[in-house]
Amino acid sequence: MIVALCGGVGAARLLRGMERAVGGASITAVVNTGDDTERFGLHVSPDLDTVMYTLAGRVDDGRGWGLAGETWTVMDALEELGGPTWFRLGDTDLATHFLRTERLATGATLTEVTAELCRSFGVGPRLLPVTDDRLRTMVRLRDGDEVPFQDYFVRLRHAVPVSGVRFDGAGAARPGPAVLDALASADTIVVCPSNPVVSIGPLLAVPGVLDVLRHRRESVVGISPLVGGAALKGPADRMMVELGGEASSAGIARGYAPWMGTLVIDETDASDAPDVEAAGVRCHVAPTVMTTVDAAARLSETALAAVGSR
Repeated sequence: MIVALCGGVGAARLLRGMERAVGGASITAVVNTGDDTERFGLHVSPDLDTVMYTLAGRVDDGRGWGLAGETWTVMDALEELGGPTWFRLGDTDLATHFLRTERLATGATLTEVTAELCRSFGVGPRLLPVTDDRLRTMVRLRDGDEVPFQDYFVRLRHAVPVSGVRFDGAGAARPGPAVLDALASADTIVVCPSNPVVSIGPLLAVPGVLDVLRHRRESVVGISPLVGGAALKGPADRMMVELGGEASSAGIARGYAPWMGTLVIDETDASDAPDVEAAGVRCHVAPTVMTTVDAAARLSETALAAVGSR
């Protein structure tokens, strides 16, 4: 059994390949909820939805999020009324948020609602929100303002420097009901090529998760989200530097070393391998750019074999 720690587009694409390689029934994905937000009274879970839509074969591959073939009638009408439309929700996508919000209002947990939605979309792997409790990633900007993650990422187009990140609600959050058991019993735990600060960071902030990972360190393999020291999508590289770190695979290894035993890095970064090993993390060099589902399947096989070869 494989447990994947997930957030965003890179994780979704790896999981799609992993499902092809090993079958969906073998995979449990623990997904970041720090990106969750409330828009127009609706509970939106961007990372859960991106993973769900991708595994259902319904994602808009061009954008990497949302549903393929989407229309925007509601957003266009809202714009005509002078409403805020910087966070765009497609007409079909709205149905997911309507149902999630209604079920949560009647007392269902986010874990329960996610399972129901996945069944409706025909998703094979099990998707687990890292917590059913409120968890929100807050980004402190260099100018001193603190904003919710979606404001930083979407409204400000992640084009402003940051000076800090905190995970509001993490101290009181409880792991989702199956999260710790899944991590404790997994044969392999895969850290997807997701932003280490705002995708993996919220998972580690939920009490209990980091303790299990430290205990299972030799079974944890990560895939660097950087290629040539840069993120293929999103602000991971810039955030790492702005927060005092180093945008490199070696920087990833040093941050993950206390709880991860193996790291897969891209061929472009092969020269980083000695520094990764010096951080106390075994290093495997392989192609990591997932241009196709087959490439993602090969990458997942590489990651799983890297742990098996320790």
